[in-house]
Amino acid sequence: MGRYTYHIETVQSWLLLTRLHILIHLLAVVSICYYRISHLLHQPPTAPWILITLAELLLSVIWFLNQSFRWHPVSRTVMTDKLPREDNFPGLDIFVCTLDPEKEPTVQVMDTVVSAVAMDYPSDKLAVYLSDDGGTPVTLYAMKEAGVFAKEWVPFCRKYGVKLRCPKAFFSPMGEDEDLLRHEGFKAHRDLIKAKYEKMQKNIDKFGSDPNNLRLVNDRAPRIEIINEEAGLPLLVYVSRERRPSLPHKFKGGALNTLLRVSGFLSNAPYFLVVDCDMYCNDPTSAKQAMCFFLDPQTSKDTAFVQFPQMFHNLSKKDIYDSQTRTAFKTMWQGMDGLRGPGLSGSGNYLSRSALLFGSPNQKNDYLQEAQKYFGNSTGFIESLKIIRGQKTTKKSSSREETLKEALAVCSCSYENNTKWGTEVGFSYVILLESTVTGYILHTRGWRSVYLYPKTPCFLGCAPTDIKEGMIQLVKWLSELLLLGFSKYSPFTYGFSSMSIIHSFTYCLITMSSLYAFFFILYGIVPQLCLLKGIPVFPKVTDPWFAVFAFVYVSTQVQHLVEVLSGEGSIEMWWDEQRIWILKSVTSIFAVLEAMKKRLGLNKMKFNLSNKAIDEEKMKKYEEGRFDFQGAAVFMAPMVLLLIINIVGFFGGIWRVLNEKDFQEMFGQLFLVTYVMALSYPILQAIVTMKSKSG
Repeated sequence: MGRYTYHIETVQSWLLLTRLHILIHLLAVVSICYYRISHLLHQPPTAPWILITLAELLLSVIWFLNQSFRWHPVSRTVMTDKLPREDNFPGLDIFVCTLDPEKEPTVQVMDTVVSAVAMDYPSDKLAVYLSDDGGTPVTLYAMKEAGVFAKEWVPFCRKYGVKLRCPKAFFSPMGEDEDLLRHEGFKAHRDLIKAKYEKMQKNIDKFGSDPNNLRLVNDRAPRIEIINEEAGLPLLVYVSRERRPSLPHKFKGGALNTLLRVSGFLSNAPYFLVVDCDMYCNDPTSAKQAMCFFLDPQTSKDTAFVQFPQMFHNLSKKDIYDSQTRTAFKTMWQGMDGLRGPGLSGSGNYLSRSALLFGSPNQKNDYLQEAQKYFGNSTGFIESLKIIRGQKTTKKSSSREETLKEALAVCSCSYENNTKWGTEVGFSYVILLESTVTGYILHTRGWRSVYLYPKTPCFLGCAPTDIKEGMIQLVKWLSELLLLGFSKYSPFTYGFSSMSIIHSFTYCLITMSSLYAFFFILYGIVPQLCLLKGIPVFPKVTDPWFAVFAFVYVSTQVQHLVEVLSGEGSIEMWWDEQRIWILKSVTSIFAVLEAMKKRLGLNKMKFNLSNKAIDEEKMKKYEEGRFDFQGAAVFMAPMVLLLIINIVGFFGGIWRVLNEKDFQEMFGQLFLVTYVMALSYPILQAIVTMKSKSG
């Protein structure tokens, strides 16, 4: 256990057992590789044996990289009560990005904005910025409505100590709080605020009912509007950067870098929060929790960001799609936290402005002599950097109109030309997953990060409730990560030269996750076809080598089960995670193809925005635990093919074994095909149901 000034770091209690298991399992994996390769050297090589050997070697490498997450996992608790007085808190900016009001419902975006404005943090030190990358009239209108509502909502939350500061959540059944009802006059005040919230919703919906107000404006001049600038309330700003069809805009990374520059003029806080537009602030104390790391004298110098888990308010009890991504947020991120910190997840992260703008933790100030080369030719922005670094500034006070004029200049499409934005400054443009690659590059520069998984979720979003949206998102992520793996910033080369080996292994695994597809496709075809023909690819049951294969299988399952149960999961969750893991792994072959096309220049760079609009019918299926493959036929094609092969292999294999009496030789393949069939039953059932309805 490590005790710091404002937080406590706890090492996993069964760490020694975990490491012992890894070492024993590693011996078994190496033994299997030896068994496969030696057989190839001493026997005439056959196509099935070569393919299975390649599959198992690939899986062995991926498994080995995966263990880096389990080598030194830690958890953290914070002591917010020990923080300095609020008067001494640093400034904090909050960045919210939105693009398409049809896929990201405007009222939902405003719930996020209002929850950010109501954060439990000194108002005079808080600023909230919304980047509207679609330039839609409805978003600006909604921001003005939200600004008016916030003037009532923020004082209400502070007066009664409201914990749920997202109005939608507060006015839902989950917002019922008996302690609040004891306050005199609370109920009447709540009803009054609720009426104003409903009025805001109706006004936004009415304005958005005109299709012209929802239209994306991709050819526009920059626009900045200050929505709220009253004493006692946080600064609230609307930003729509310049967009021209013929000029690159760098997607979300470009929007965040624009917010970095604009906020430098208006608030210039040393720390900022990035939160997705559908991920409202559920716990208003998250900023104070993050400050337990940024203000801790033992960790403040080199902490680049504090990452919170992405959690969701619409998860069903039977999370069949594993939308909670337990493996990522309970195993991988905690494992990375014990090395030099987790990666950046894209939402729910507090970042140091210095880390994004000033290179390494030990960066000296002399490079500001060439500031225009790095940051562009805005003298006003460069002066703001000096303030962040604690240097003297020659900047004179100017009117708000002059400041906004300067801020508009850094929103232009051409501002970043011949600068280091996107390479050495700000969010990186190496791949479309700007947060993942930025977090990784920060680690290569010597920065560290921390991960906090509090009991109360600090941020809650909306998870996909059908396979189509989930797979679109998965393919987008995995294809971009694979591109990173083959770029000049590859963790296999660039990372090893500047990071610890084990920490580099974690990023190697992250970039190569899509390669699971080759293992599962080979393992889902070769043993099954060989079973039909009576060709063994596993040792006989009586062969001592069979015990090694059986040990690896049981060891893997036990490791997974222990991780699920220790994370307050269930055996049912363990089984469901295996099912969706195989489904996602097979589907990730599309991510490999997408990455290859982009690498060869056959695909134009584009960003597929996830649909956050809620479909009631899909939600009902999800809550009932039924798979919904509607509209996902292309993604399901490889899985359907594998299922057909396994069904034929299952029944044909049983018939052949009963006739040939070679059960001992074929047991391994029979077990494999039975296991796949058991995992695939609900998926097969959903596909049959979908086909019967469409027919």
